[in-house]
Amino acid sequence: MDEQTDRGEEETYCGAPAATAGAETAAGPPYAECVLCRKPTEYPDSVKGITLCPVCAWQEAQRTACSG
Repeated sequence: MDEQTDRGEEETYCGAPAATAGAETAAGPPYAECVLCRKPTEYPDSVKGITLCPVCAWQEAQRTACSG
């Protein structure tokens, strides 16, 4: 038997931010602006809510990631 399963511990992970969860990527312009740096994102202009460019999305994920 595995010692980790004997202890009954389960690993837990933080989920990714859901700022643009469920949004589809755009096939072409017009693209939505990033709310932080105002650069074009990969999402269509019609997407509602917070839209982040890939760089800002990565930086936001780094800021909100679990530590330890």
